[in-house]
Amino acid sequence: MADTTVHSVDHDHHHESEAHWNGGSRPFKASYGKLMMWYFLLSDAFTFAGFLIAYGTLRVSMNTWPVPDFVFSTFPGGFHHKPLYFVTVMTFILLFSSYTMVRAVQEGHRENKNGVVFWMILTIVGGAGFLGCQAWEWSMLMGKEHMSITTNPFSAHIEAGTYLEGDGHDIKAGDTFEAGESYLIHKHGDEWHNLKYTVNGGPNDGMVKQQEFGPKAFGALFFFITGFHGFHVLSGVIFLIIICVNAASGLYVKRKNGYEMVEKIGLYWHFVDLVWVFVFLVFYLI
Repeated sequence: MADTTVHSVDHDHHHESEAHWNGGSRPFKASYGKLMMWYFLLSDAFTFAGFLIAYGTLRVSMNTWPVPDFVFSTFPGGFHHKPLYFVTVMTFILLFSSYTMVRAVQEGHRENKNGVVFWMILTIVGGAGFLGCQAWEWSMLMGKEHMSITTNPFSAHIEAGTYLEGDGHDIKAGDTFEAGESYLIHKHGDEWHNLKYTVNGGPNDGMVKQQEFGPKAFGALFFFITGFHGFHVLSGVIFLIIICVNAASGLYVKRKNGYEMVEKIGLYWHFVDLVWVFVFLVFYLI
């Protein structure tokens, strides 16, 4: 009797071991697709972290880094000197699209096809709106301010206050200036030159001086990092459109899995929104 019991226990243990190793169990109760999405997002997070750390390292090593309140102070409609107003609108649009994505996932869990499609369309509109805002911002920086990956017309200064110039070795503390519409570059004929300004007060009162361009790294890092993030947003919008069309066609209704594909693209979209929070912090606020 005892021998029979031992064999029965061994037999049950053998079947239990097979169940763990036959690939049928889900790690962390997540499907293969969602698990792979998490792996991708983790690796992408390291990529963005490396870019932002490089930006921070270069910034703290230079004394003439541009002031965000002046670089990003233009608003559509011809409004100027509106620090961070426009980028705040951009951020709100993207974060609101994250909310609409949450609602789409919720409707998917309820197997509500119409609800999924409605909220996904709003998410697509939000993503496209953010890309449009970013395109306008880039066009202003490149077309009006003549900023590029090799030329940075911005440097460290305080409005109607102290100018800081140079690479850290020849900073002229105490020189003051009056800020104008274009405070670092001016146009002479068809060519753009560094702005010449008159010092008001300080040890160099009355002298006409030429402000050097700011560190090249600012323009290169700004366009590269925001462009890399914008590429992620564009990719997300394309995938959202594809998945929205599939949902509207009833493809996911047959699967009866709570619209898992919508949930997977939702993970990606929330990641894109979270990364923008850090980009917004390092470029626009600090």
